[in-house]
Amino acid sequence: MSYSFAASHAKGKSATDKIFGANGAALIAAGKYGKEAVTNATIGALLDDNEVLTCLPTVEAVFKSLPMSEIITYAPIAGLPEYLEAAINLTFGNHKPEAYIDAVATAGGSGVIHHAIWNYTELGDTVLTSDWFWGPYRVLCQEALRKLDTYQLFDEGFHFNIKAFESKVRELIAKQDSLLVIINAPAHNPTGYSLTDSEWDQVIEVCKTVVPKDKRIALLIDVAYLDFAGEPDASRAFMSKFGGLPENILGIFAFSMSKGYTMYGQRCGAMIGVSSNKDVITEFAAINQYTSRATWSNISRSPMRLLATIYQDKALLKKVDSERTGYYQLIRGRADIFMQEAKETNLTMLPYIAGFFLSIPAKNPDAVCDKLHDVNLFAVPLAKGVRIAVCAVTTAKIKGMAGKVAAALVEVDK
Repeated sequence: MSYSFAASHAKGKSATDKIFGANGAALIAAGKYGKEAVTNATIGALLDDNEVLTCLPTVEAVFKSLPMSEIITYAPIAGLPEYLEAAINLTFGNHKPEAYIDAVATAGGSGVIHHAIWNYTELGDTVLTSDWFWGPYRVLCQEALRKLDTYQLFDEGFHFNIKAFESKVRELIAKQDSLLVIINAPAHNPTGYSLTDSEWDQVIEVCKTVVPKDKRIALLIDVAYLDFAGEPDASRAFMSKFGGLPENILGIFAFSMSKGYTMYGQRCGAMIGVSSNKDVITEFAAINQYTSRATWSNISRSPMRLLATIYQDKALLKKVDSERTGYYQLIRGRADIFMQEAKETNLTMLPYIAGFFLSIPAKNPDAVCDKLHDVNLFAVPLAKGVRIAVCAVTTAKIKGMAGKVAAALVEVDK
C-alpha cells in the first residue's frame, strides 16, 4: 500500500468525471479523424450550428464595456446588492412567492448546492434527489461528509413518481431531524423533464403532510436551465406555490449565470431563500454569507455588474431575452429531430420537455457509449442510461443520431 499523507476523510478521493472524460475521448477522436467526422454530445454548453461555443451577443458587448475597476475590484462577500435584486427578480419573474426572500452570491449554481448541503443538513445526514441526477450532487454530498439517496423519478407512465418521492421522504425524515431535497427543474439535467404545475402541488403537499411540525425540510430547486425551459412566464408559474408555506419548509432556488447568460467560466450564481418566517431568512443570509467567507471569500465582481447593468436597462434586457429565445428554438429544433427519429426507430427515451439534455435508458450505459465510439459518436454514460447533450450537437449532426443509439443498444444487448 502506498504511503498516504491525507486525513482520513480525504483518502481515496479523485476528481474523475465521466462527462469530462467522455469529452476528452471525443477531442482525441476529432484530432485523429477530423472534427467533421465526430459527433460530440457530451458537454453541457451551447454550441451554434458551426460548433462554436456561443455567447449571447448583448451579454458579450456589455461585458466588454465594463470599466476595469468593475473587473478587478473586490466584491462584497454577500454579493452586489443590485445583482442580488436582479437575480431574485429574474428568477421569479411574475411569480415571486408571497414570502420573506433574500439572496447570497455564490460561485455558480454549484456554490448554492454546496452551501445548502453544509448549512441545512447534519454531518452524516442523507440528502435526497431523483435516480436520474447530475453526478456532482453525489460528490458535493460526499465532500461534506453526507450521503445521497434517490427516489425513482418516473412511474410506469413516465410521469413524476410522487409515490416514490413520498416513500423516500417518509423514510428519511423518520431518521433525521431535517431533510434536504434537490429537485433539478424545470428542464432537468439529464432528462429534459419538467414537472407540471399539478406535480409541483403534489410535491409541496407531501412536504406539508409527511414532515412533522417539529422537523424541517428544505427544497433546493436547481433552476440552472430555467431560461431554456420554454415560455418564460409559464416556466416560472410553479414558483408562486412557495409562498405561504409552513415555517418548517424552506425553499432554496439555485440561480446561475452559466446557461441563461452563457457565462459558464465566470462562476456566478445566487442562493435565493424563501420562507414564511422572517427569522429563517435573516439567518439564511447570515449563515450562507459566513460559509462563502469560509469557502471562496467573495466571487467575481464583473459578472454581477454585468447582470445588474442588463437588468436595470430594459432595452438591453429585451435584447438578451430575444437572443436567448433564438438559441432556445435552435436547441428545441435539434431535440425535435432526435425525438422524431427515436419514434421512427422504436428507441425508448425519457420524456423530454426542454433544456440542454435528453436521456435514453440502458442496462449497460458504459458499453453502449463504448459501442457508439465505433461510429465516432460520443455521449455520457450515466448509472441508468445515456445522456445526449442536444445543446452541443449541430442540427446537421443530430440527424441520424437516434438510429445510431438504437443500433448500439441492440448490439450491446445481444
